[in-house]
Amino acid sequence: MSMPDGDGPPNRPGRPLRLTTRRRAYFIMMGVCLLLIVLAWTLIWRFSITAAVVMSAVALVIPPFAAIVANAGPANRQ
Repeated sequence: MSMPDGDGPPNRPGRPLRLTTRRRAYFIMMGVCLLLIVLAWTLIWRFSITAAVVMSAVALVIPPFAAIVANAGPANRQ
C-alpha cells in the first residue's frame, strides 16, 4: 500500500468544544485573573511593585481570551 500524496492524514475540522468544557475554561481563566489581582495588591506589592504591576498587566489580558474561549462554539439554542 502506498501513502497518499502529502505528509499525513487529511485535514479534518476539529469538533467544537462542549458548552460545559468552555464554561469550565472560562471560570478557570477568570479565577486566575482574580487571583492574580488579589495576590498582586495584597501580598506581592510589599516585595516588588514592579512584579505587582506585571501581574496586573497579565490579569488585564486574560478576560478577552476567556470571552473568546467561552464563545468559541456553536450557539446554545435551547
